[in-house]
Amino acid sequence: MQLYCDSLTQYKRLATLEAKVGDLLIGNFNPIRIQTMTTTDTMDTKGTIEQAVRCIEAGAELVRITAPSKKEAENLLPIRDGLRARGYKTPLVADIHFTPNAAEVAARIVEKVRINPGNYIDKKKFELLEYTDSEYLEEIDRIRERFTPLVSICKQYGTAMRIGTNHGSLSDRIMSRYGDTPMGMVESAMEFLRIAEDLNYRNIVLSMKASNPQVMVQAYRLLVQTMQQELGHAYPLHLGVTEAGDGEDGRIKSAIGIGTLLEDGVGDTIRVSLTEDPEFELPVCRDLVKRYTRRENHAPIAPMPANLPYSPYAYKRRETINTGNIGGKQVPVVVADFSHLQQITTTDLQSIGYNYDEPTDKWNIGDAAADYIFTGDKILDFALPGTLKVITYPATWEKAADKEKYFPYYSTKDFLEAAPYNRIATINFVDVNADEFTQGQVKEFIAQLSNPTLAGAVIPVIHASSGHAMASVRRTLVELADKRVNSPVILQSISRLNNADDDLIHYSTESGALLLDGFGDGLWLKQAANAEHQPTIVNNVAFGILQATRTRISKTEYISCPSCGRTLFDLQETTARIRAVTNHLKGVKIAIMGCIVNGPGEMADADFGYVGSGVGKITLYKGKDIMKRGLNSDVAVAELIDLIKETGMWVDAR
Repeated sequence: MQLYCDSLTQYKRLATLEAKVGDLLIGNFNPIRIQTMTTTDTMDTKGTIEQAVRCIEAGAELVRITAPSKKEAENLLPIRDGLRARGYKTPLVADIHFTPNAAEVAARIVEKVRINPGNYIDKKKFELLEYTDSEYLEEIDRIRERFTPLVSICKQYGTAMRIGTNHGSLSDRIMSRYGDTPMGMVESAMEFLRIAEDLNYRNIVLSMKASNPQVMVQAYRLLVQTMQQELGHAYPLHLGVTEAGDGEDGRIKSAIGIGTLLEDGVGDTIRVSLTEDPEFELPVCRDLVKRYTRRENHAPIAPMPANLPYSPYAYKRRETINTGNIGGKQVPVVVADFSHLQQITTTDLQSIGYNYDEPTDKWNIGDAAADYIFTGDKILDFALPGTLKVITYPATWEKAADKEKYFPYYSTKDFLEAAPYNRIATINFVDVNADEFTQGQVKEFIAQLSNPTLAGAVIPVIHASSGHAMASVRRTLVELADKRVNSPVILQSISRLNNADDDLIHYSTESGALLLDGFGDGLWLKQAANAEHQPTIVNNVAFGILQATRTRISKTEYISCPSCGRTLFDLQETTARIRAVTNHLKGVKIAIMGCIVNGPGEMADADFGYVGSGVGKITLYKGKDIMKRGLNSDVAVAELIDLIKETGMWVDAR
């Protein structure tokens, strides 16, 4: 199997061609560039300049501006000149959908144009089309004829181009032949890239964006593989999760998608798409990129086996046996770490989803309630909620009266010394340092896992602290799969950063990358010993990671575009209003899109859509079907609730 990166164990940036955007170089081992996009009306010259300045001063190395028609493309000139007059030389990117003539104007003005191969020439009508091979080739010739003028202008003016595929806006032609798949996304871009190569134009960056990080990651990996096999080289890659949303959820989803690829050296420029003011995207970009500034010199990791026991191009969960409520087809569990507390009370459990009502002596359990707590050397002095279990050190477990609720957490050494295992618990958690998996005790422990006596009784808790920790844990997990060890595994991610923003990026990237490849039956996020421990935040991040990787659904999912000059209503305010009345609808996916460009195509994954269709006008969708058209925005949220109720997916908030 040809890989999408140079190595799965040794960090190294993917070798690519170099794109020149103004004076900025992208790819070819240049630093990973960070960028954002303005949200102002492009015809508001002053407002766009002011917002671009805020973005540049926040660290943006490129600024993208929408150009939905020829008039906005022409107005890029005074915007560009206004920025240059104020001393800002940052390259500008024109964002184009549907309008080749706008792209041809913009390419003469700004340093880069972004086109979407799904709608640059094709119109999307959600029709199933039948093509013979010769008819399909005729369609490619039609693309060549319409695309060639833009390439010629870009060559003449030294303008760069991004061929930016979006999962939700694949053309009917691509959908009919390849389906709604990562391979369809790749082929959508390759059709344009082949034409550019034939025309000897290579100043190109590519992207494969989706709101689902799993689809996004697979598409980028397939794109690299396809370029290397077909062209013999790779183009620079712009990474991003589209319609990621806002707040913590948007940051988690973006970090998982972008970080999973950056971990393997794939990616040359990034944009974190948040439904917030664009300057707030830049700190998240910086937090992601800074993880890789010194990654090359990490400690060696044993090479992968010749034949990978999993596919990085298609999701399949690692097969494990049931061990209690962990493993098999059960959703991943969450372990909350309370070992830092001197005393644990019922009030402390509120932070992880358990609320005790003293008058009735009952527990109320939330959808995002942790399944286990680690207490270290403490036994609780109160009765536990029915679903919650406790992990302790072995000596403490020995003293616990309730062996149905308490389970031991061994070091690898202590567990091996417990052989022949006649005193172990029904479930035993064992600490495994992935950095040592080829050495002594860890190697022996992995060999012991094939012992029939231990079947269904041992759960490795795998972590690493080396400079390339995710790859080290992945190598150990591959070893288990390669040796057909089917014990379920808890992924333990340890952050020593002591900063909530950095912790979120760290946990999301390290754990999310493994979950996207089908590894992990549980998640245990640990903070530094000296951290200001915030169990609520850590627990929310854990469930957010599982939600974003689609491995455990515990809340409503919002697919919300980041706004731009095309947006027809206040996206941030509307998203907040919709979230306030629907955030109890566990598992329901709601898309909130500013305009038709980010409409039914971009929200391909959603159950319901709220889409701007004119100034102050909203169209509601169920899936890809229009249900209510042209609603006034002041009644549209209430109409959305009615639509959800009509389909039977509404429940009242508790």
